[in-house]
Amino acid sequence: MSDRPASWRMPPPKQMEKIAREVSRKAPPVRGLAPDDDLPSEYWQSLLADAGANCGQPSPNASGRLLRLSQIPQHLLRVGCRRCGRTVEIQKADAVRLYGPDATWRDVGQRLLDNTCSLRTGRHEEDGCWPAYNG
Repeated sequence: MSDRPASWRMPPPKQMEKIAREVSRKAPPVRGLAPDDDLPSEYWQSLLADAGANCGQPSPNASGRLLRLSQIPQHLLRVGCRRCGRTVEIQKADAVRLYGPDATWRDVGQRLLDNTCSLRTGRHEEDGCWPAYNG
């Protein structure tokens, strides 16, 4: 015996073809975009309306690690390692002299930790420190 109710039965093939034709006739024709097609203007408007779209300038309350050294107000920069607990400090003037005013704090902090890392295993996935940017 089947679990189906007695009133349920599969429609005959001709009726299924008729249902399929009706559905395809009611469906609006939708053409997908080709890889070289221009994106619709609605797409670009939604990107520009996004709160994060601000011409590449980090917002005032953005994470300090995204700022360039010339944009950081603090004179003492500190980065810690979440893996080994070590903290490295550098004066902003020294960081600018060594890495340039356009270097991002994220890159400088990572290099400072990597240059003094003591946890070397020989495997790229396991080597190095995990930075925590404190400003």
